[in-house]
Amino acid sequence: MVEIKTDTALEAMREAGRVVARALAAARAAAAVGVRLRELDEAARGVLVEAGARSPFLGYRPSFAPTPFPAVICASVNDAVVHGIPGDQRLRDGDLVSIDCGAELDGWTGDAAISFIVGTPRPADLALIAATQQALDAGIAAATVGHRIGDISHAIGTVARDAACAMPADFGGHGIGRRMHEDPHLPNHGRPGRGFRLRHGLTLAIEPMLMASGRNDYRTDPDGWTLRTTDGSRAAHIEHTVAVTDDGPRILTLL
Repeated sequence: MVEIKTDTALEAMREAGRVVARALAAARAAAAVGVRLRELDEAARGVLVEAGARSPFLGYRPSFAPTPFPAVICASVNDAVVHGIPGDQRLRDGDLVSIDCGAELDGWTGDAAISFIVGTPRPADLALIAATQQALDAGIAAATVGHRIGDISHAIGTVARDAACAMPADFGGHGIGRRMHEDPHLPNHGRPGRGFRLRHGLTLAIEPMLMASGRNDYRTDPDGWTLRTTDGSRAAHIEHTVAVTDDGPRILTLL
């Protein structure tokens, strides 16, 4: 069932979104050559604790997962697309890092992700991140009253195809609010004019995940969580929680 949020709920979600934005900023600030991924998790965790927020990631166990997720961020590096577990891996010069984070505050949830380069960037990685950002921007622009879910999906998929990038077919965005994952499901590719009609108060986590290889297939690590490209090509993931409003799309996970 799709829950349409009141304006009061949207304001509460905006506060949760600010916490997410601060946590992502802290994780990014901690990222440097030689730093362990778990140190990025610790930086984000500190922000959540200070804000009195709960992590919807920590302990989360969907049906596909063999174990509960052990951290407050997903940290996916280079060929890891999403759901990377932040452990003792040290960052190296030129790594492409995607950080996904959520926060639950006063019963409402925010979810967002960023991708960036540690140290010296490769031009191809910068282009991949730029295309992912462009896909997100296109999806957000389509999140307007009267459009349908398929319009957002089509906007994202068009940018990905134009950039000769692929996206994992089984993963996409989702509704969000009292819980991190709510209806409706939001595919990252689809046909315009199809699906749930967008209304004022609908809140969505829009999250393109682009793979540079142009191949849609992926593999899962033995940890049961980390998704990787099958050929070792790099991936990027950028996400915002967005509210559909009568005044246009409103991004809830900005600082």
